[in-house]
This record gives sequence, structure tokens and C-alpha cells, in this order.
Amino acid sequence: MISRIVSRVRRMDASELSWRLRTAAQSTVIRAAAAVQPVSWRRDRLVDRLAASEELGAVRDALLTRQWEVAHRALTNHFVERRRRFVIHPSQRSSLASAINKAFPNASADAAGRAERMLAGTYDLLGYHAVAFDDWHSDPVHGRRAPLQFWSTVPYLDPACGDHKIIWELNRHQHWLALGRACWLTEDSRYRDRFISELSSWLASNPPLIGINWASMLELGFRSISWVWALHFFLDSTARDETPWTIDLLVGLDRQLTHLEQNLSYYFSPNTHLLGEALALYVCGRVLPELRASGRWSATGRRILIGESARQIAADGGHCERSTHYHRYTLDFYLLALAVARITNDPIAGAFERSVARLAAASRLLADDTGHAPHIGDDDGGLLLPIAGRDADDWRDSLGIAAGLTGDESLRAGDTTEEELWMLQPAAATPQSLVSIRSAALSETGYYISRNRSLHVVIDGGPHGYRNGGHAHADALAVNVSYHGCPFLIDAGTACYTIDIATRDRFRATAAHNTVVLDGRSQSIPDGPFHWRVTADASAHRWRTTEGFDYFDGSHDGYSPAMHRRRVFVLHSDLIVVADQVSAPGHTSAAVHWHVDPRWAVDTQRRGASFICEGQRVNLFVAGGRVERFDADATTGLGWHAPVYGRIEPATTIRVTHADAAPFWMVSVFDFNPNEPVNGAEWLPVWAEAGVVQQAAALRIERDGSTDYLLFAEPASSDPQATWRVSEFETDARMLFCRVTDGVLTRLALVDGSMVRGGGRRSLGIALGRTMPALFVDESSIRTFTPCAASPAS
Repeated sequence: MISRIVSRVRRMDASELSWRLRTAAQSTVIRAAAAVQPVSWRRDRLVDRLAASEELGAVRDALLTRQWEVAHRALTNHFVERRRRFVIHPSQRSSLASAINKAFPNASADAAGRAERMLAGTYDLLGYHAVAFDDWHSDPVHGRRAPLQFWSTVPYLDPACGDHKIIWELNRHQHWLALGRACWLTEDSRYRDRFISELSSWLASNPPLIGINWASMLELGFRSISWVWALHFFLDSTARDETPWTIDLLVGLDRQLTHLEQNLSYYFSPNTHLLGEALALYVCGRVLPELRASGRWSATGRRILIGESARQIAADGGHCERSTHYHRYTLDFYLLALAVARITNDPIAGAFERSVARLAAASRLLADDTGHAPHIGDDDGGLLLPIAGRDADDWRDSLGIAAGLTGDESLRAGDTTEEELWMLQPAAATPQSLVSIRSAALSETGYYISRNRSLHVVIDGGPHGYRNGGHAHADALAVNVSYHGCPFLIDAGTACYTIDIATRDRFRATAAHNTVVLDGRSQSIPDGPFHWRVTADASAHRWRTTEGFDYFDGSHDGYSPAMHRRRVFVLHSDLIVVADQVSAPGHTSAAVHWHVDPRWAVDTQRRGASFICEGQRVNLFVAGGRVERFDADATTGLGWHAPVYGRIEPATTIRVTHADAAPFWMVSVFDFNPNEPVNGAEWLPVWAEAGVVQQAAALRIERDGSTDYLLFAEPASSDPQATWRVSEFETDARMLFCRVTDGVLTRLALVDGSMVRGGGRRSLGIALGRTMPALFVDESSIRTFTPCAASPAS
């Protein structure tokens, strides 16, 4: 432990070391002072924290004379009457509620149902339903409680405190948005009363700087944003409040934001933590100029949000942490920042819009046409805008809000959502037809996405993660697939963070992802819940996309000196072939894992498996290897998934194993063609002159009325005359696919090749004149290449 600390100190530059020493000294002084005289909430201090504004004169006078109820009424009237500075305003209550109830007839009943459960004292948080909390410091799921001690000494990562995620999720107070929604849509004042009661309870149980709810600056940021929502939801100048809650709320906000500002995660978690903290400072500062520190807060938040957009958002729009969940978090952060900047006429809005445009374009690519995104990397189950109870992997609301704020309707992935009306008022009109998104790569982030009218395939072919890779998984070259909007091949998800380290490591190990395990090893080795001792970085050798097919070729360094290289061929709406090449010294055992969403019924056979979901059928064929099925298997840990943080459910895992002297190949053929289904797949020899081919494999895929030939090859030299052959086809391509029907070539796909020659009833000769990155021709266009005369590239 000491050596690790010394090593960390040596890696710090002067600015980081200075910052850490300064904040540590500051914390020590504050802690010592608090030990002598504990800090408490004081309403009379608000007068010193208010901005010098004539509009607040009546509030200030009442505070000075300790007339709390008078000050509360004056504050309420001020906020109700001032111009709009947030996404909602009390003056919009009637019109907005009417618009939502008209557009979403079930919204009122849904909102009331959720709110009623809260009145009964139970909450749906993360993957847990109907959880009843004893107090604000407890984890009732595991029956543990965090200690009430100075914030910097709370060991919140220690399982003895419980799962800090569960404690913090309630203390984010994002359920107040659900209470506010129910209050506006149903006009039931009980939901407002519940909020006021909880605010008083929380302040009484969480004195300044004491306990777990002061330990994470990001959590203070989320809570502060929730309090701003609550302020605007529950302001009512006609109510006869017995508690001066607006005073208490502003006192609490000011103290929390001051603490956050003093302990920003510049070096602790300079990722989405820092972004979320900056967002809270910016939003609260812009929305509440009534507080004296608001100008400084908004300036600090603005500076960080702009600076981090260059560091955390890649040129392709992907987020640096390589987690789809945290990518969506980041998009939502900048969406709220942009909305507030527009409302408050901040000139920085243009910069925020550019960040939103980049993040949203990548989001639309990562999400399928139903707006759902695959789980890649950590997924903590949280949301910035959980107002309507949408699932965390349903991105339609974020994409719709982005479309409304940027004017780019191609970002939409469905009809207008309720969340859009809350955020945009009114939401942009839904287009008559959604824009089709084509296959593309987020090459800097490392995601390669194949899209067509039925298939959505995401391949993880990039770096392991950002900095310490805290939210990354050991998933290099993993493939996630949805079919007709239904998740098919899935990531096992994120079951937990710190409460059970064995489960944490199991769900982020390589075996929990759709990729290859060599000799039972994980590609990357964890070192604690948010660090890694060894990491694997993947890289793409080729990415080709055409109207008819997409092709990925990549490898990673996680098994060095052994190598795993994966080729993925997607024939649109027809076929996915995943070919894994293993190169290693000596005898090696390889296992390909396919984790299947539990919505699919699975039937395994000796040479594959079949999958059925809502009338859709997919078949898997393998050419060699042992096929095994695991359903909720306690011994191997396979056959499980976590659809959301904290919930582990049965699923099915198909494992294909092969042991041999390397190098060798393994292949998985997924058939999506119901009109001409695959019957089987087998390896074929690749013929070439000695020394011409370095790596090569070929496959024959049999159907009732046709045969597919698929070839992968890497030359051993740069000889421009070198060619290789599978069956009757000769080529110099790195990938060649041919479909032969009744002895006639009817479909051809080619990557990095300049020629193809073949026999059969209709001989073929294609001489392209130069090496083509990709070429796809179907039955009608093949005729232009026959008979055997050479044809130039178009």
C-alpha cells in the first residue's frame, strides 16, 4: 500500500500535487473546526448569501428579523413572478400539464402510480423495486448503514457501509422530479407535501459535512440539480405552507454547492464525475442569480464544461470512457447545459450546441432504430432526467431532446417523448418518417456499427478505457447484436460496483462478453473495483462498409504473446459470420462466448443452436468445436445477465470451445435469412503457391438452393501478382464472399482486391484495374462482369 501511494505521488505533476495538498489542508482545518463546534443549518445565514438585489429587499428584511414565514412568502412570490430561467416555470404549469395529458393520455395515471408508492414509503431505484428506507444513510437491500462522521473519512467503498450506489441513488432526490410530475399532471397536493416533508427530514439527518451524502461531489451535484427542479415544481404562492421550505432549500443548496466547488474532481475522477459537478455549478449558478456566489459557480461550471468537451468527447463524438451508459450521461449533461444557456441568454450556448451535436450523432449511431443502445462497459443504472420512468438503455428521450435543441431531426429514433415536453416546451414535431442511419465507425472511440433494416451490430474494436479505465470491461472485440429491435447478443451488464467484488469482477471479465477467452484467462485483469492491473487495447485493421455488406477486421494485445484476431462479415439482413483466428506458441484452448438475451428461446444442437423471439428465428452454425449451453449456471457463472445495476437475472450463454496447436481458426455463422436458411458450415482449404499466404481460411455455407463461399487471407509478401483460391474462385482479395445458385454466381462481396476469376456454368472474370477497398455486386449487376472478359472499375 505504501509503495503504491509513493508511486502515485511520483506520477503527479506540480499542479496536481499542489491542488491535493491545498484541498487536504483545507479539509483538515474544516474538520478540526467542526469537531470543536459542529456545523448546523442556519436560516439566518441566508441573508449573507443572497445577492445584493433590490428585488430581494423584502426577503432580506424578513430574514434579518427572523420572520421565516414572511421571508418564505416573499421568496415564493419573487420566484413565481420573475422571468423564466429554468426549463420549467410555475407559470407554465397549467398549459404544460394540459399538453402532456393530451399527448400522453396515460401519463397522469402512470405518474400517480409511481408517486403513490413513494407516499407509501417505497421507491424503485436502479434494479430494485419497492425498497423501503429506514433513513437517509442506510442500504436496506443489504441491511447496512454508513457511519455519521466527517465526510472525508466515510469509507463509502467499504462493503461494511452497504452499497453506496443504493444509498446515493435515493439521496440524489431525483424521485422529487417524479413527485413534481405527478403534482402537475394530477393537481394532487399530497405529492407536494411529501416533497416538503422529505426536504425537512433530509436536512435534519444530514448536517453540513457529516455523513456519506457529503462524500461524493458528483452526488451533491445531482442532488442540487434535483433541488432546482423541485423549487420550480412546488412553488405555489397560494399555498399556506407551515414550513419555510424555500429558505431551507436555498440554505442547503448554497452549502452543498460551496462544498462541491471546493472539492471538484479535477484529479479524483476527471471524467463524468467532473462533468456532472460542473453541470451543477453552471445550472444552479445561471438559474439562481439570487445567490451571491452564483456568478462564480456558473463561470467555473462553464469553464470546465467547455474545457472537458475537448478532452472527454472524441472527434467522432464518442465519450472517452468507452461506456455507452456514460456516453448517454454526458449527452444529457450537455443537453441540460444547452437548454439553460439558451433560456438565460448565455453566449456560450453555441459551444454547448456543438458538443451536443457530436455526442448526439454518435448516440444515434450506437442506438438501434428503436432508440435502444447496447450495454458496453459499466452501466450504473442512473439517469439525469428520470422524470417519466424510462429504462436507462432507452435513449429516445435524449435523442429527441437533442433533435429539438439542434434542429437536426435525423437524430430522432421514435415519436416525441414526454421528456421532450418537460425540457423543450413545446417539443419539436415528430417527422412523418424517421431518417435511416447507415453503417459507420466511431474510429477514435473504437466502435464499429453495422446497420440495416433488421440488424444492428456494434463491435468493440478500440482502446480499453480512459485513464484508469474505471468503467471499462474486458471486452475487446466483443460483438453486440439486436434484430428487428430486440436485443439478441448482449453484454452481461453491470451487477454491482463495490458490495461484492467477486461478482463485480465476474461481470466485467472477458467470459461475460461476446468475445474469445484463451486458456481461461481474461484479456484485462482488474485491480480493485475501478482500476485495472493489465489492460487490453484493440485496434482495427480494416473497416469496410457498402450498401450490401460491412466488414471488420481487428485484433487486441490482451493475450500477448498469443494473439486473437477477429473478422466480422455482415451481409445485410442475411448473415453474420464471426471468424476468430488464434495464434500462440504451443497448445491453446479457446472459448467463444455468445450471451443471448432472455427474450429468446434457445435450442442447442451438436453443431450450433437456434433462437426464436416473437416469430423471428436465428440459427447459429459452427465449423468445429464443442458447443455448450449454460442457463443460470452457478459453477461457471455463465448464463446470467444484469439488465440494470443491482439486478441479476437468468439468461443463456452459448460457449464454443476448441483446443489445438495454434494457429487455428474458429467460426460462428449466424443465419438471419428465413427465405433461404443455412443448413451447415464447413472449412475449405485455401490453395496458393508456397510462401504466398501468411494467414488464410475459407468456409463453405450450404443452403437448400445455393452455396456461399467466404475467404479471409493475408499475403506473406507484397507481390502484386500473388493470388489464392477457394473452390473454383481465384482472387487477390483480403476477403471474398461468393454466393452460387444453380451453378451461377448471384452475389459477390470483396475487400481490398483487384480481381476475381471463377468457373461454373457462367464463367466470371473481374479485373478492376486497381485494388478496391470494397465492392458489392448482386445478381443483376454481376451480369455486367460476364462473360470472362475483364471489366474496369466503375
